[in-house]
Amino acid sequence: MTGAVDEKLRRKYRILVAPLDWGLGHATRCIPVINELVSNDCEVWVAAEGSQEILLKKEFPSLSFLSLTGYRIRYSKRATWFAFKILLQVPTIIATIRTEHRWLKKMIDSFHFDAIISDNRFGLYDSNIPSVFITHQLNVKTPFGRWSERVLRKWNYKYINRFGECWIPDLPGVVNLAGQLSHPDTLPRIPARYIGILSRFEKNESTEIKDHLLILLSGPEPQRTILENKIVNEISHYAGTATIVRGLPLASSIIPSTGMIKFYNHVPAKELNEEMQHAEWVIGRSGYSTVMDIVALQKKSILIPTPGQTEQEYLAKNLLSKKTAFCVDQNEFSLTNAISQAKNFNFQFPDTGNSNQLKSTVKHFLEKLPQS
Repeated sequence: MTGAVDEKLRRKYRILVAPLDWGLGHATRCIPVINELVSNDCEVWVAAEGSQEILLKKEFPSLSFLSLTGYRIRYSKRATWFAFKILLQVPTIIATIRTEHRWLKKMIDSFHFDAIISDNRFGLYDSNIPSVFITHQLNVKTPFGRWSERVLRKWNYKYINRFGECWIPDLPGVVNLAGQLSHPDTLPRIPARYIGILSRFEKNESTEIKDHLLILLSGPEPQRTILENKIVNEISHYAGTATIVRGLPLASSIIPSTGMIKFYNHVPAKELNEEMQHAEWVIGRSGYSTVMDIVALQKKSILIPTPGQTEQEYLAKNLLSKKTAFCVDQNEFSLTNAISQAKNFNFQFPDTGNSNQLKSTVKHFLEKLPQS
C-alpha cells in the first residue's frame, strides 16, 4: 500500500528539450524523443523560437514552451564562401552558448527541471542535474583537410563532455547512415549511446502513386529559397503530380497550387507521413533528419546537398556510394534529368535492426533520475 501511495504522490519528471535552430531537422528529430518521454509520463517542456517553436507547437499543443534565442546562423549564397562565412560567425556562436547557459540557470531556478535534453545546443548543460547532448556529428567535416577536422573535434568534445550523456541518432555498427560523422576513432569521454534511427514517421499500408513527387524544401536561407526557385521554374513542365512542402511554418503567404501541383508552407507529421508514402520519389536536402526519414520508410529519393555545407555533402557522397539515395549537386540539378537517372539507380536500404534503442535509452535515463 505504501509503495502505491508513494507512486501516486511522486511528481512527474519535468524534462526540458531544446533543439538547435539550424533548419527544421533538429526539431523534427526531437519529435520521437518527446513522444517517448511523454509515453513515460514525463512533463515535457520545450525551449525554442521561430520556425522550430511553431513546428513543435503544432505537433504538441499541450506542452509548455519557453522562448530561447537561436544561433541564427546565416549561410552564404556561394558554396566557396560557405565555410568562411561560418568562421566569421564563430564569435557569435560562442557568445550564444554562454548566453543560453546563463539562461538555463535562471530557468532551472524558476521551473525546477529534473533533466535537460539538448539537441546540438552546447550551452544547455548543468552540473547539478542530468543533461543529455544529442548529435550525429561527432566528426565535423570541413573543406580545409583532416588537421582542421581534428581541431574541430577537440573543440566539439570540449563542450559535449560538459554534459552527462551523449545520444547518437544512428546505428552502432558498420551498417549505419552517418558514416565517419557519427563513428569517429574515439568517442566523447562521457557515456555515449547509439539510439538508432530517429524518425517521426512509421510505415503503414498507404499506396504509392506512380509519378507522384514529394519535394521537401528546408534549411537556412538563402539556399532554401535558391533551391525553391529552381524547383518552381521546372515543376510546371513535370507530367505527373507533386506536393511541395516549403519548410516555412511561419509564412503567411503561399504559392498558388494547381490541379497537379500542390504547395504547402508546412505539413504536420501525420499528414506528411502519408504524403511521403504516397510519393514515388522524395526530393529534398541531404540533411540528416531527412535521411533518417527516407530510410525509416524505405523511400526512393533524390537528395541535393546544400552547396558548401560539408556535412550534407559528405552524407550525400556516403549515401550515394551505399546506394541508399540518389544524390546530385544543386548546380547540376535538373528535375527531368535527376528523375531519369534515379530510375536506373539500384536503391539498397540498410537493415535498421532493433527499433527499441530509443525506448531502452530513455527508460535507462529516467531510471537514473533521483525520485522527487
